Amino acid sequence: MAVDRTTFERRMWSAVPEIKVLLKEAPTFEAARTAIFDYLETRKREIRAEEVDIPSWEWEVVDDCIDVLKNIFSAYYEKAARFSALRALWQLARGKYSGKRKPLSPGFFEELRHLFLGLAGRSPIYEGLALPAYVDVHGREAALVRSRNLDQLAARLQEGLAQYPSGLDEDLVRERRRNAGRIQKLLGATEDEWHDWHWQFDNVIKNGKTLQKIVSLSPEEAKAVDLATRKGVPFGITPYYASLMRRRLSRSRVHATRAQVIPPLAYVQKMVKFRGTREFECDFMLERDTSPVDLVTRRYPTIAILKPYSGCFQVCVYCQRNWEITGTFGGGAAAPKRKLDAALDWLEATPAVNEVLVTGGDPLALTDEDIEYIMDRLAATPSVERVRLGTRALVVAPMRITQDLADLVARYNEPGRREVVVVTHFEHSAEVTPEAARAVRRLRDRGISVYNQAVFTYANCRRFEMCKLRLELRRVGVDPYYLFNAKAKEELDIYRVPLARLQQERKEEARLQSGVVRTDAPVYNIPRLGKHNVIAWQHHRVIAVLPDGRRVYEFQPWEKNISPADVFVEADVSIYDFLEYLKSRGEKVDEYKTIWYYF
Repeated sequence: MAVDRTTFERRMWSAVPEIKVLLKEAPTFEAARTAIFDYLETRKREIRAEEVDIPSWEWEVVDDCIDVLKNIFSAYYEKAARFSALRALWQLARGKYSGKRKPLSPGFFEELRHLFLGLAGRSPIYEGLALPAYVDVHGREAALVRSRNLDQLAARLQEGLAQYPSGLDEDLVRERRRNAGRIQKLLGATEDEWHDWHWQFDNVIKNGKTLQKIVSLSPEEAKAVDLATRKGVPFGITPYYASLMRRRLSRSRVHATRAQVIPPLAYVQKMVKFRGTREFECDFMLERDTSPVDLVTRRYPTIAILKPYSGCFQVCVYCQRNWEITGTFGGGAAAPKRKLDAALDWLEATPAVNEVLVTGGDPLALTDEDIEYIMDRLAATPSVERVRLGTRALVVAPMRITQDLADLVARYNEPGRREVVVVTHFEHSAEVTPEAARAVRRLRDRGISVYNQAVFTYANCRRFEMCKLRLELRRVGVDPYYLFNAKAKEELDIYRVPLARLQQERKEEARLQSGVVRTDAPVYNIPRLGKHNVIAWQHHRVIAVLPDGRRVYEFQPWEKNISPADVFVEADVSIYDFLEYLKSRGEKVDEYKTIWYYF
């Protein structure tokens, strides 16, 4: 049943009634600002002086909420956000906020309500939790009590992990073998052809008619795929990866495999809209401003990106470079030799660069001979000490990692001189299959380390879902490397989750895993500047809450304290809307209640 705005507003004021009184009695807006800041400073002083009865574990929450409210209510950040939450509250308290131009959403009221609850020392974080018994005992008795407490935390982790399947589970392996047999029959392939990467690439599924024969599509999915193929929006799925999908349409625990490659209709429509200006509309990372020569991107002092191939085995909807991906193979994807040589010449002439990420597109879509040429050139460059090969082949076409390719790559791995590593993109535990495990093993047996970069999206962001992926990756020899928050690209809005959820996952779920498992760093990509750590306050801060409930963040550049660089301001997605989405998927949103207190 829908709840009207009045109910949300009433709940917000009830969290700290005196705030409404202060605002209502302020004759002018500036008087309201002064009164609120005086109130917040007094509150902070009371906490520091222990003049209020609040448990010590709530102090940090109160402190954080005060700091966020001071940001939100500051004149400086109101200019950056182009909206004044304080003015809206002042007008609401006096009954004068019409909301015609900027109606206030439930998300707005819920953000302020939780901030007010935290300010009052009444956040719901520790509701129903008692102080652990081991604090009242000592010695062996304390150790035993603490151990029992840790057993409970371990049980919570195991229960969470059990919700999600592994691609190594016997029942899922059998199901996918049946799927593979069905697809082979449909496409007229032999068993040997199925395991041949050339056949996989030659038979990438590029239209809805073929895909409908393999998996059921919703009317919207079918419309999206049809529009993509008609309008030239890159789309394609390898037969192998299609075998990982459930045939029947459902929101199952392996839904992430579909969500990554079957584009939402809104995404396709925006990609069509941006057709003529895609390089500028979709180039979120501003690679056009960080490319010293064609095919090269440089955002860091010692690392550069080389992009010799603009095609992929299959197209991921959330791709960072969807503006320049040409599709799945075909003519024109491989860079002309003249342009490739110019890029390699630039790397050779830039000794500050000692690490090169060869990506694209997917460089392993090139022939072994083309890969050998690139590796020969890089190996002949004295300054290059590490080469990273960025590929999704291990996930979408693991048969591409042949013995010949593994031997070729390993040839350039010279301990003490040069390291060659593979960086891949598993997004869900259901993708970690026996075939993928064998591909990883071929590389690891030859001394090639394999790292994973996952993108945190609506499809893999539920409680302990990422933990399960990390666990399965480590079991097959892949090191979790980065966990990217989905980029704030307009066409990817449907895939984004709040930054607070990424922080919550790290603190409350990943922290329960071993340190050798949770090795990935949570990051947010900033245009022109690159990867940005999102754990500590010195890297980012909440500066506003918009009428639609979205937080606005100010991100500090990684160069902070090294060289002058401007901040980056970006609106996040609404926490309230995100929780409503989880509820629509059957999740118990009360389990996410602490999300409001990650800033």
